[in-house]
Amino acid sequence: MSCKTWFATLMSVFGLSACATQTALPLADQVDIDRFMGRWYVIAHIPTWVEKDSYNAIETYTLNPDGTIATTFTFNEGGMHGPMKVYHPTGFVVEGTDNALWGMQFVWPIKAQYKISYVAEDYSSTIVTRDKLDYVWIMARTPSLDDEDYQRLRSLVESYGYDLSKLRRVPHLVRQQDKSPGS
Repeated sequence: MSCKTWFATLMSVFGLSACATQTALPLADQVDIDRFMGRWYVIAHIPTWVEKDSYNAIETYTLNPDGTIATTFTFNEGGMHGPMKVYHPTGFVVEGTDNALWGMQFVWPIKAQYKISYVAEDYSSTIVTRDKLDYVWIMARTPSLDDEDYQRLRSLVESYGYDLSKLRRVPHLVRQQDKSPGS
């Protein structure tokens, strides 16, 4: 794929069109960046084209000394034991947002909106949104949520204006190392 085609694809993926309709979604009141770091399992999402057939999707964040966030996004493509895909975008916290709004950069100079709209008091679950209502991620510190918690988070996503018919539950294979929350 040529650089020009790749860039055009990337632009459409992140919906950087100036004429797109946007909704101002809520931001979490305050995100304790240190508590937010670590492993998050993608429980459900309205996926980007890259992750539309993902299994075992995990996003891991590490705070760098310069304040940026090293991100590792891994998943198996196409099935529980499909080929492992790994991406390393960098997060940039937007000043004055109490750490709830980031730019997520997969390729320079583009930073896609990464909006922490909800985080549980105990940092056990979170919802990441975009004002364009094109993508959303429900994530948790464990590879599964009980039905009551999942339905509550799903209802929040719906209250933000997302089309729930596009929400995909991400299957996870529970491994021994997945049984301890955090890290």
